[in-house]
Amino acid sequence: MPTPTSHVRVVDHPVLAHLLTEARDRQTPPGRFRAVIAQLGELLAYEAVRDLPLKSAPIQTPLEPFPGQRLGGKVTLVPILRAGLGLAEGAQRLLPDASVGHIGMFRDERRLSPVSYYDKLPPDIANTAVLLLDPMLATGGSALAALELLRSRGCRDIRLICVLASPEGIERLAAEAPDVRIITAAVDRELDDRGYILPGLGDAGDRMFGTSE
Repeated sequence: MPTPTSHVRVVDHPVLAHLLTEARDRQTPPGRFRAVIAQLGELLAYEAVRDLPLKSAPIQTPLEPFPGQRLGGKVTLVPILRAGLGLAEGAQRLLPDASVGHIGMFRDERRLSPVSYYDKLPPDIANTAVLLLDPMLATGGSALAALELLRSRGCRDIRLICVLASPEGIERLAAEAPDVRIITAAVDRELDDRGYILPGLGDAGDRMFGTSE
């Protein structure tokens, strides 16, 4: 396993470790799995926006004036369908005023490459910080395809949130998208010959929606 680089933030927290173990457990049912992914999304989003700018917002408390602060920039959440929807649910709890865009992709299992079929993004997305949400950074193909689309719309501040990342995916993004920060709960050992992360947690979308065989 490679040492995380400056563009990778592995969030070390006991609550995350607990939730990640529950997500990995093959016995966790779909309803609980969705809830866990949402919780992970909220916690990882918290770390992803740690450096957002603030603006002055003086207020009146019940007792006296106070020089408060509010978020100074806009945020857009962009889940990659369909597994990214679970992370988006949690991120929206943290950032209820964020805009939400969607990118639809599925994986060609023979070529291990992404196939894009849908996108709907806010018109002002280029002027926002973008949280790209996908539970698994495996080969990096889907992330790079999504990044290409976002950049074509003018996005420059893009942060990738994933539950698990593979060394191979991290290395690919470091080579092809070094400006994109990765926020993850863990970097796992390797990919298998089907492009699945090991030890991993299986197919997040199938487990979330109960469509696994």
